Amino acid sequence: MPVDSELRSLDIDIPAQPESLVRLSLLLADDEINLAAAAELIESDMALAAAVLKAVNSSLYGLKGRVQTVMQAVQYLGMREVAAITFEMGLRAAFPPNPLLEPVWQRAARRGLLMGRMGQFLGVDAWAAHSAGLFEECGKAVLLRHASDHYAAMLRAAPNDVDLRTLERAGFGVSHDALGAALCESWGLGAPSVASVRHHVCVQAGEPMPPHLPRPAVLALSAVAHALMSSPDLLEEVVAQVAPQVPLDDTLMLRAARKVGEQLAEHDAAVAGR
Repeated sequence: MPVDSELRSLDIDIPAQPESLVRLSLLLADDEINLAAAAELIESDMALAAAVLKAVNSSLYGLKGRVQTVMQAVQYLGMREVAAITFEMGLRAAFPPNPLLEPVWQRAARRGLLMGRMGQFLGVDAWAAHSAGLFEECGKAVLLRHASDHYAAMLRAAPNDVDLRTLERAGFGVSHDALGAALCESWGLGAPSVASVRHHVCVQAGEPMPPHLPRPAVLALSAVAHALMSSPDLLEEVVAQVAPQVPLDDTLMLRAARKVGEQLAEHDAAVAGR
């Protein structure tokens, strides 16, 4: 998918989607996913497969036994989570290593899990939710690659993403949420994921949901995941604000958020106690 001409005029390069992810996207688009073919595709890229297996075996997923093949990972975690890990590794590989990006990728993995599992619980498109969470901050990686020193200073100066967006627009003429949405479009992610990445800063800051969004529940889950990760004391308030706008039942949304949040919190506690 072509990048918006206004963004092209800014001379900020958006990396192309790796070929392996293009092919995986086509497999995921089928109503009945061929799990064996998807696993074989991931394993055909040795570097990508190694990165996926390393991630699957990390403490974040809490598997009891060590997974040795991508197909085993699919059997343990399901295709959605393995596909999301694959996209995460492909996204990481598209950018030069930078210590400032490590927290971005860590948050991306956790946010994707939260949104995908909440989506599954609520009957919202779980793949769109998971990939939206994964790509939410990818525009920061684009800007950091474009102007490493300049953007690093912005990241240090901004106390939150609303202020960061103001600095980005002043310095580059574009903000990371717009760039992230453009990357999602160019990588072929669905419209609900693109819309969530484009509007997440506004909605997380408490602004109303934009009208006429495709599957607005995905964006609502972004706001809820943000509360879980950064301000859990505000979770009920955030759910009460976004659920009626989607609409989703606020009791069910709160129950889903708490259930998924507790799953990861229990795992964190178990890891800390080792």
